[in-house]
Amino acid sequence: MIFLMDLQMMLLDVIYFILRNSVCVFLRPRTKPIDGDLVLITGSGGGLGRLFAQEFTKHGEEVVLWDINSSPNEQTAKLVRELGGKAHTYTVDVTNRADVYRSAELVRKDLGRDVTMLVNNLVNNAGVVAGERMLDCPDELIERTMKVNCHALFWTVKAFLPQMKAQNHGHIFTIASVLGLFSTACVEDYCASKFAAVGFHESLARELLAEEVEGVKTTLVCPYIVDTGMFEGCKIREEVELLLPPLEPQYCVEQAMNAILIDQPLVCIPHLTYLPFFSRALLPWEANVVTYRFMESDKCMFPFIDSKKKQPANSSVKVV
Repeated sequence: MIFLMDLQMMLLDVIYFILRNSVCVFLRPRTKPIDGDLVLITGSGGGLGRLFAQEFTKHGEEVVLWDINSSPNEQTAKLVRELGGKAHTYTVDVTNRADVYRSAELVRKDLGRDVTMLVNNLVNNAGVVAGERMLDCPDELIERTMKVNCHALFWTVKAFLPQMKAQNHGHIFTIASVLGLFSTACVEDYCASKFAAVGFHESLARELLAEEVEGVKTTLVCPYIVDTGMFEGCKIREEVELLLPPLEPQYCVEQAMNAILIDQPLVCIPHLTYLPFFSRALLPWEANVVTYRFMESDKCMFPFIDSKKKQPANSSVKVV
């Protein structure tokens, strides 16, 4: 009897949330204020990380910038200060858990003037891709991709989640990729790491819900190819690319910020990329193969890999 009652309530809740989210497609939910919060961004020395720093600054947040390269990170800080914001730079290797924990403690000592100055928002943005076919890719580059795109998530979250839970206030953003929801050929390292990032994020979100930590939110951002140079040369069928061109970095960040401000759990950018995500789950394998071949997505990384071969050896890893 209790099971039937619980089943009925569950079905009613499912219908309610489907209807509520359908309405939200047409009526934008109310945004939350984030001014006065402290946000930490990894991979902040360029690309999306730099734009996120500027965008959070425009919303009144103080930014902590983590990057393995100090010079571009200082340039990001300069841009933030030109906008009237406050920026604090740290040179951190996010693949090194001891470095992450040490830097996190340093942030707390430097900025923990009172409880409100603890890191409220964590943006896990750092990412790399080797740009080699699997059998041609050196083992150390594969390991590097997994460490930056996946393992680092564990270290940064373990460093800052306890204080968020203690305050029952915070937000964790994982900048993943649509290639963490469906895959393509010749970027096995990147797809594997982003699938892992998606799995990590979803499991963490469910853990927070199970523990009823309602004040700590999570947002998973899965963008299509962003025109930062990371996947320079990647090419799908010309007619399809008219509908699905590489994303302008500023547009990508603005869409991600929109999701953050309304506590949206998942956002694919652009919305058109939800379709292959659903087709992967609903259609037979062969049907997806036919679709990929029609779009020329199955070989879209070939020109990207060829262009990598022409680059100097010291640029074998592309960073977000």
